[in-house]
Amino acid sequence: MTDEPVEVRPGREAKTWLGPPSRLTRFSYAGVRSLFKVVFALFGRVKVIGGDKIPTSGAFVLAPVHRSNVDFALASLVTGRPMRFMGKDSIWKVGLLGRFVSMLGAFPVHRGAADRESLRVCTTVIVGGSPLVMFPEGQRRTGPVVEELFDGTSFVAARTGVPIIPVGIGGSERMMPKGARFLHPSRLVLLVGDPIPAPAATDKGRVSRSAVRDLTLHLRTEMQRLFDEAQVLAGRPNQP
Repeated sequence: MTDEPVEVRPGREAKTWLGPPSRLTRFSYAGVRSLFKVVFALFGRVKVIGGDKIPTSGAFVLAPVHRSNVDFALASLVTGRPMRFMGKDSIWKVGLLGRFVSMLGAFPVHRGAADRESLRVCTTVIVGGSPLVMFPEGQRRTGPVVEELFDGTSFVAARTGVPIIPVGIGGSERMMPKGARFLHPSRLVLLVGDPIPAPAATDKGRVSRSAVRDLTLHLRTEMQRLFDEAQVLAGRPNQP
């Protein structure tokens, strides 16, 4: 664990500390999360299933399906523990928004990429003991199929030895589809899967590329299963 927080500067407008969350961050996170709960209760009668599978201590990687801009907010509902989020770097181009999401513990990543700097930051967050939300699909997708995932999520989990917890989200694409500017009422279901353990490292502390790739394939299978079931529970069954 790092003795001092590491700082990432996505530009002049924001900075994010990657060490343990401060009291202000925890307070702000809890307040915003409570607001999300109210909004999604009103617009989506949101239901979280399997929340007891989330570890009560220690770091982990939460890996939700990504079909809507509201998914990051929905992901925060699976546990009351503050989690760190990766966000597309364009968010930080808006000064006030960048400062706000940074205060909540988010940090930027280049859209659709798993660059070394982003993975380094993710690793630092995990080593610091904070749970981390990563969308393995890399960006928002559409449709019923979980397509090929980036290996970044599996790499970070394998590198740090923490479990990946897959999450299926049903109904979010209907609530706020791509291009929409407003929320539409839609039943929402978050289905939390069983933790997927990281592959064992070698004596030198390394994990093979094949092991990382196998983990990614397993994660994709679990995400698809949870996504399908969550859509059924939300009344929006995926069509083949």
